[in-house]
Amino acid sequence: MKNIIFLTHNENNPSGGGKVIYRFSEIINNFKNFSSEIIHKKKKKFSKFQQSINKRLKIKNKKFSGWQLDEVTVAKNFSYDWFKNDIKIKENFDFNYKNDFIILPEIFAHFADELLIKNKIQYGIFVQNGYVINSTDDEIKLFKAYKNAKFILSISDNVTNCIRLKFPNLKNKIMKVMSSVDLGEINISGKINMITYMSRKLPNHSNLVTSYLKPYLSKKWKLQDLNNLTEEKTYEYLKKSKIFLSFSSLEGVGLPPIEAALAFNHVVGYTGEGGNEFWKGPLFNKINSGDINNFVLRTISLIKKNSLKHNSIKKSHFKLKKKFSRSNEIINIKRFLKKV
Repeated sequence: MKNIIFLTHNENNPSGGGKVIYRFSEIINNFKNFSSEIIHKKKKKFSKFQQSINKRLKIKNKKFSGWQLDEVTVAKNFSYDWFKNDIKIKENFDFNYKNDFIILPEIFAHFADELLIKNKIQYGIFVQNGYVINSTDDEIKLFKAYKNAKFILSISDNVTNCIRLKFPNLKNKIMKVMSSVDLGEINISGKINMITYMSRKLPNHSNLVTSYLKPYLSKKWKLQDLNNLTEEKTYEYLKKSKIFLSFSSLEGVGLPPIEAALAFNHVVGYTGEGGNEFWKGPLFNKINSGDINNFVLRTISLIKKNSLKHNSIKKSHFKLKKKFSRSNEIINIKRFLKKV
C-alpha cells in the first residue's frame, strides 16, 4: 500500500491552501491500496527566538535562504480546528522509501535535497501559489528539487504559467489538479441585504473600500467582515449575503471568491490573477487591483440593482459548481496517483 504524505504549516488561522491539502488527504484515504497522512511543520523555539532578535536589532541576511530543515520540527497533536476534517497525522520525519510518497508544498520545495533525495524517498511538489515558488535564493537547490520531483501539481492555469516561466524545461512534469467547494443547498429567497468581505486580504484596500461605501449604505444594508471565522460560520454568512468584496492578491486560486459565488453572491473586486480562469460575468465583476474608486462605484451599482434571479446568473452558477465539483477533484487526484 502506498502512503501519500503531505507536508504543511501548523497555522492557527484559516488557510485555503491548508484546507485543500486536508481534503486531498481525506479523499486518498478512501481509495483502495492507498493511505494518506499529514505532517505539520513548525519552527523550533530557538529559531523563532533568533528570528525575533534579528528583527528587533534589524539584522538582515544578505541572502534569502528560506526556512532551513534544521530550523523546523514536527508540530505534535496539531490539526486545523476551524473546519471539520478527518485526517491522519504523522508526527515525525521517518519515511519508508518503499511505501511512502511525499508531497511538498511549494514554500518548502527546497527541503527536497536534504530531506528526501539523499534518502532516496520519492516525492512530488504541490504548487498552490506560483508567486511563492522562489522559496529560497539558492537556485541550485531549488532547481534540483523541482527537477527530481516525480511530478509538479498545479492548482490553476495561472500557477501552471508561473511554473513554466520559472522551470521551462519541466513542462511535461506539470499536472493540473482541482479543489472542490460544497456549500450545500442555497436558498436565494433567504438572502438579506448584506455585503461580506475578508479584511485580512489587503487590509488597507478593504478599509478604504468599506469606508467609502458606508455613506451610500442605507440602514437596510449591513457590512460583515468574515476575517478568521470558522468555515461553518463563513458559509452561514455567505449564504445570507448578496455581495462579496474580493481583495485577493497574487494567489494561485483564492477560495473565498469561489465560495461566495457558489453561495449566489455577486463577487466584485480583484481576481488575485489566479481567479482570471473563472472570473466571468454575470456573477463576477473584475476590478483592477488598486482601483478603489471603480471598486466602490461598481459595488454601489450592484446594491441598486439588487437582483440574483436572472437566468444568466443561474447558468453561470451551474458552470462554476461543475468546475469545482467533488467528482472533478477525485478525477484529478486519481490521475496523479497513477504516477506515484
